[in-house]
Amino acid sequence: MDVANTASDQLNQKRVSPPLPPLALRALIGLCAAKLLMHIFTSVRHYGYFRDELYYLDMARHLDWGYVDCAPLIAVYAKIALWMGGSLAALRILPALAGAALIALTILIVRELGGGRYAQFLAGLFVLLCPAVLSIDSLLTMNAFEPLFWMGCILIVARILRTGDSRLWLWFGLLAGLGLENKHSTLSFGFAVTVALLLTQHRREFAKKWIWIAGAIALAIFLPNLIWQIRHHFPTIEDLENVRREGKNVVLGPLAFVKEQILDMHPILFPVWLAGLVWFLHDRRWRVLGLTFVVFFVLMEVAHAKSYYVFPIYPMLFAGGAVVIERWLAIRFVIIQHWVINIPVWTRAAVVVILVLASLPFVPMVTWMLPPERLLAYQNAIGFKPAKMEVHHESLLIQPIADQFGWPEMAHEVAAIYNSLPPEDRAQTGIWAGNYGEAGAINLWGPQYGLPTAYSRHQNHWYWGPPPQVYKNLIVIQWSLDDVRDNCTSFQPFEHYQRFGMAEENQPMYLCRGVKFDIQKIWWHSHHWN
Repeated sequence: MDVANTASDQLNQKRVSPPLPPLALRALIGLCAAKLLMHIFTSVRHYGYFRDELYYLDMARHLDWGYVDCAPLIAVYAKIALWMGGSLAALRILPALAGAALIALTILIVRELGGGRYAQFLAGLFVLLCPAVLSIDSLLTMNAFEPLFWMGCILIVARILRTGDSRLWLWFGLLAGLGLENKHSTLSFGFAVTVALLLTQHRREFAKKWIWIAGAIALAIFLPNLIWQIRHHFPTIEDLENVRREGKNVVLGPLAFVKEQILDMHPILFPVWLAGLVWFLHDRRWRVLGLTFVVFFVLMEVAHAKSYYVFPIYPMLFAGGAVVIERWLAIRFVIIQHWVINIPVWTRAAVVVILVLASLPFVPMVTWMLPPERLLAYQNAIGFKPAKMEVHHESLLIQPIADQFGWPEMAHEVAAIYNSLPPEDRAQTGIWAGNYGEAGAINLWGPQYGLPTAYSRHQNHWYWGPPPQVYKNLIVIQWSLDDVRDNCTSFQPFEHYQRFGMAEENQPMYLCRGVKFDIQKIWWHSHHWN
């Protein structure tokens, strides 16, 4: 009887569900093309490889089911880039494609919410011009792909809410599982969706089998990474605890956190996503979506998360806000004190013009279209510089840009030291990097100079060591003078400086002769996970 009633309920819901509006196909194609072109012409012009991109390329050379500080899919993206040649353009086209796909997904969500062509165009435009999204899609990181999995899940949830077809949870499980293999924060997103369902009448979904099967699918997809974590004694948890204990990240209070969200998403978009949130919470059909955002936002604030951890969920609110704007502008007549005022059609165009004009000044700061000198001058001219997210971040430029400077120069300088040695000394000389960016730079450019593999005990590089031999000499990067004095029979400093790079990298490199320790014996006694 319960099965029959469930089937009857689903059929009734499908009957009353309104048909989907026409798809704004031209807007979808045009906005996706604009997104691709914007990144193609800005992301590789003036800057270089991002520190983390160098790390991910090393991961691609060591494919595994897990890593100390990230889930495994980022290595797959980097491997694809290596198959395409490993150039900066090969890396950067992948997040650009992900950003274009996000625009398409957002438009599909708007359509699922009942939004017409104008609302679909608006939502796509919001995603295209949002500073936070532009910045994330300019670098190859898992953050560029995270919104795809989340918004794919939201599209499935919206369709379930519209049609009552609980079998669609199976697709949710598939996307959630892939999202977990992309980034572990999908656990928090899944938790928010679960709590939102339990807080509404849609808690009845848990009485059906489909949502439980979906959970099993997600777990099965995530299982290889979970097994890796268990076998390696949960290094990701240790890494996160180290970050918290050492106070690496800037911690924002509740009001500062909200303010940062408004600035990062752009103040002109604040009324948009706020309107979308209010509409979701007010409309019984879509309340699950609004509560998902609220639960997730509160969870991130309580956890003192970085501001960008919330970014992947905003396209959902942009979709809702676009529907609200479309419906508001559809009311052609407004009665004010017995006067009937006709709102002309051009107000739709005015909304678009205002959005574009307000957004354009921020575009040069979140894409890599300006060389560093002009970027600094531009920031000073408009009186705005993004806040830093890490306590010890010191550089002229914001960290995502500063971390793109100095890497090929570093590899060249290490090569000059290495190749200045007699052949017999070179055979006994290794390279020890202080962090994964330095190691990644040596491993990317080093082969053209004849350099050996760089080793480091930072993050997952620890698992890729120790070196195959005990070196007599070491070229060490980011060692303190005291460390060099304690561990080297003799040493020679070599200056390294990059004006626009991170301050932590602007310190001497050393040729350490007569190493006083056996690198293979000490390797497993310590690692640097932070």
